Amino acid sequence: MPEDLSLDAVSVLLVWTAVAVYALAFIAYAVDLARRSDLALKTKDSVPAAAAPVLVGAGGSQTIGEIRAAEAQAELALNARPGDRPRLLWARMGTTLTWIAFLFHLGATVLRGIAAERVPWSNMYEFALTGLLLVVMVYLVVLFRYDLRFLGTFITGLAVVLLGGSVLNFYVAVVPLADPLKSIWLVIHVFVASLASAFFALAFALSIVQLMQARREARALARAGADADAGDAASAPRRDGARFLRTLPSADALESLAYRFAIIGFIFWTFTLIAGSIWANDAWGRYWGFDTKEVWTFVIWVLYAGYIHARATRGWRGNRSAWLSIVGFSAVLFNFIIVNQFFKGLHAYSGLS
Repeated sequence: MPEDLSLDAVSVLLVWTAVAVYALAFIAYAVDLARRSDLALKTKDSVPAAAAPVLVGAGGSQTIGEIRAAEAQAELALNARPGDRPRLLWARMGTTLTWIAFLFHLGATVLRGIAAERVPWSNMYEFALTGLLLVVMVYLVVLFRYDLRFLGTFITGLAVVLLGGSVLNFYVAVVPLADPLKSIWLVIHVFVASLASAFFALAFALSIVQLMQARREARALARAGADADAGDAASAPRRDGARFLRTLPSADALESLAYRFAIIGFIFWTFTLIAGSIWANDAWGRYWGFDTKEVWTFVIWVLYAGYIHARATRGWRGNRSAWLSIVGFSAVLFNFIIVNQFFKGLHAYSGLS
């Protein structure tokens, strides 16, 4: 087979196709958020006042009862079965395009593995390829249980930026495995670490939306209380944050969901830490050696352990909880992008010269 038609070349072509389709999905999801903003304004203006307490949108100030009713309705939509969810055209288009991009992405990953005759996650390019595939896969699977289509812009945007950036900056040709990587632990350890990172990414996205929602809710409740005290619940329209947030679940619901995903990711990351120690003993004759990669893996574990413990036993909820989740995932990204490239150690398998 000519070199320009090699399996690896076809894999790269499929990656770029996936990036293009992810970009289209990102646009569709972005339009969906814009349409949600319009819907939030139009819905309340076009319905009788008697129905207002169960509506999500608001053109002006809301009463506290209306705000609470809107939050309850949004949380019902979050847990609704796929057939019972709002028929948001652009969100459905975004999800369909994400599935198509995921299939191209999967094909690219499988072909890279076949071309290399091993699992496709032995260097930074391959880890990015597989890791982002799992991020999208977890998002799509979770959609069967929760309506998280409002996170579509984050997931597809992350895929476009990191997948495209990985091809441009991290791509290396297929090469034989280094001796320490010739182990069954390569299959187990790295795959589980990628899966943990996927759940952490979802928790991170929810935490960002949680902070935005908490800020909007605080403003809305403060203004509703001020209007009630002044006897002026029909004041002129005022901004209290991005309007599409009024169609999303409450900050408490978003925080609870982020916490669940973080716990799942933490379980996988704990296994990653244990498996890595066992593999290190097989490869280098010691379980722990304070190698940079080992230290950062432990730092990430400590951050998420602190997040879970603080929220469960110390009452760290709300914005503090969200920031802990965000710091934890930032450490995951730092570990992958910075540590792999700029720190020397026994784990220098980035594939980059």
